[in-house]
Amino acid sequence: MKNTDVFVGVLSGLAVGALLGVLFAPDKGSNTRKKIAQKGTDVADNLKGSFSDFIASIEDQYSNFASETSDAIEEGKSKIEHRLK
Repeated sequence: MKNTDVFVGVLSGLAVGALLGVLFAPDKGSNTRKKIAQKGTDVADNLKGSFSDFIASIEDQYSNFASETSDAIEEGKSKIEHRLK
């Protein structure tokens, strides 16, 4: 199972649990709707933050890969030039 699948499953479970907790709480309907809206906003903010972290991680990995590839190419060129001399 992929880590992203587990992560999405956990977030979904938390959202459903929070929603059910609010729905079964003894409170007025208007307060319940406000709580649901707030929980939805909180979940959306958490997802945005997690997605931003994921994108930053991918960008770092790409940058490292590009740097390592560039270094390997330069090293290969240097070895070829050294052998041609």
